[in-house]
Amino acid sequence: MPIELVTGEAVALDIRVARLASRALALFIDMLLQIFVLYFCLIFVGLSAAVLDSAVTTGLVIVFTVAVFVGYPTITETLTRGRTLGKLAVGLRVVGDDGGPERFRQALIRALSGFLEIWGLVGSPALIASLLNQRGKRLGDVFAGTIVIQDRVPVNVFLGPVAIMPIRLAPWARSLELAMLPDTVALAARQYLTRFWELAPLVRDEMGQRLTTEVLSYVSPPPPPGFRPEIYLSAVLAERRHREEIRLAERAARRLAISRRGLPPGLAPPQPPIMAGGPPPPPPYGPGPGPMPGWEWNRGAPGRPPGR
Repeated sequence: MPIELVTGEAVALDIRVARLASRALALFIDMLLQIFVLYFCLIFVGLSAAVLDSAVTTGLVIVFTVAVFVGYPTITETLTRGRTLGKLAVGLRVVGDDGGPERFRQALIRALSGFLEIWGLVGSPALIASLLNQRGKRLGDVFAGTIVIQDRVPVNVFLGPVAIMPIRLAPWARSLELAMLPDTVALAARQYLTRFWELAPLVRDEMGQRLTTEVLSYVSPPPPPGFRPEIYLSAVLAERRHREEIRLAERAARRLAISRRGLPPGLAPPQPPIMAGGPPPPPPYGPGPGPMPGWEWNRGAPGRPPGR
């Protein structure tokens, strides 16, 4: 079920809330893993009981129990930004109510509450709260201010690339340092460009300035003067997508080369013919849809789309 979250930068993000069945499957995987680990921990304590004091044995049981039921979800969700092994297998992630990554405090609150409502009360409070809450939150999510979303979005949700490279910014974009740009900031910029014409002019300008300021704190060098925020954001996202496409193509080429090495010479797929002088270099930017109607890609404010 898609919902709309408003980030701290006042940018609306469309996300898909995890369904109850997906959350139950992820929880089942995590519970099996926790029971398996705790079982071997208790076997270790039982084998050591003959040489350990009874108080030490009791203390070890308590430590192992807390580590498995509270420490495991807290540590894994903190280190992986909202995913346990079960959520990773199903494709779910825990995020804050503002769309930001889950913090240690939120993960700890969810784990402590989960120990009571899931393990202590056999999941009844969690099930009832998830059914009654519009966003499918259990009590731990309500207390921690978090929400579980689908991390793997179906391909048909995206309607194609939104950001198009402005011609005059292409040489500058090739020199960008994009390694520090977080995915959440890039997603916010993409959502802004997607809903550009749906926003009121004042809101549109304010959001554009805020996003541009945030992106500039992660990306260098700064753009040439005279370009509007949406033009700058479009150039950054287009270059980011272009580099990702190159990285995926190189990975596919390496896999193909590795697979060919393991085949006998007679079974290896034929190599494509190479023309004299070598193959022509690929274009710096692949073909894509034209600019959005009414956008002036060089300088100045974008015009209004047809029919407005």
